[in-house]
Amino acid sequence: MAKTALLAVSVLLELIGAAAAADPQPAIPDVPAIFKPAQREGYFFVGGRYETIGTKNIAIGQMFVQYHAPAEVKQPFPVVMVHGTAQTGVNFLGTPDGRPGWVDRFVERGFAVYVVDQVGRGRSGDNPDVYGPYARLSTGDLESIFTGQEKFELFPQAKLHTQWPGGPGIKGNAAFDQFYFSQVPYVASALKSEELVDPAIIALLEKIGPSIVLTHSQAGVFGWAVSDQRPDLVKAHVAVEPNGPTFFDITFKGGTEWYERVGDARARPYGITRVPLHFEPAVSSPTDLTVVQADRPTRPDQIRCWLQAEPARQLPQIAKVPAVIVTGEASFRATMDDCTAAFLAQAGAKPDRLALADHGIHGNGHMMMLEANNQQVADAIIDWIAAKVR
Repeated sequence: MAKTALLAVSVLLELIGAAAAADPQPAIPDVPAIFKPAQREGYFFVGGRYETIGTKNIAIGQMFVQYHAPAEVKQPFPVVMVHGTAQTGVNFLGTPDGRPGWVDRFVERGFAVYVVDQVGRGRSGDNPDVYGPYARLSTGDLESIFTGQEKFELFPQAKLHTQWPGGPGIKGNAAFDQFYFSQVPYVASALKSEELVDPAIIALLEKIGPSIVLTHSQAGVFGWAVSDQRPDLVKAHVAVEPNGPTFFDITFKGGTEWYERVGDARARPYGITRVPLHFEPAVSSPTDLTVVQADRPTRPDQIRCWLQAEPARQLPQIAKVPAVIVTGEASFRATMDDCTAAFLAQAGAKPDRLALADHGIHGNGHMMMLEANNQQVADAIIDWIAAKVR
């Protein structure tokens, strides 16, 4: 009888093993892996579909997501970090001179953190056949306004920049060289990027649940659009120097007349995005929005804002989402973030402002997550979240 029982157990185990081999577990569990104590770091992909392009069946539209979590997640909502133009999620993982990045600080403070590479870029994969032409930033583009602006003084705040590691961020500065080596080609069409990334972020939020969306630079447009489309999934939007100014692009040239508008076409036809937003009264096309430029800047060393003509149409969906615009003292965005805030306030959204200098955090440029005081900046953002997000 004992032999018969052992034989039966052996056969049962073989059957179970065969069934497991025939029906393997999915690579991405339904429950996000960060909530499993044994796995606090990892990655997965969201979005994407198979499509036949020419003679090949390939995946398009997928977005890479890397996650990190503390041993005990103490904060009720995760943070999703979305990078800007020509960059990847590497921006948040560390600094070019080897110090801990924002991910480390947020995890230390109890947050689960998800870091993405935009669709069509970095680990999400490029695909010019599907996404169209690609572009690259030159060293001069970054040196003059992102990391070494104090050497060029193309805008009034540039001279205040002190926080790039090792001095001005120009070629030959080891931290700048590492930063520039991290730059990647990006989809040249800004509208195409919005059409690709917005649904991918929504897919991520649908998977992990309501979250705090932290965007930087170009990614600000995604944060506003996702807040507009799915305010139920965005607990707050931290817009770190969001894409701007409103409606038009500008270029910096130094001197007394230190900026000028780029062309007559609206770079962001809906004010803060290129994709349509839910205005009330509704708009059928961007031409329904009448744009006027202010006679004077709101403060010295600011641009004159482009805003809606009154009475301004409202953005009730975006208004549901607590938001903050974070601005460095020495950044080129310090010339224009007031305009983004004014546009949103005019439309009923009324975001908070976190001007770092007002909180004793001085000398920061646009790449504040990489600069010498990056942990101090992270703490200021976390403190805002703690005060505003319930």
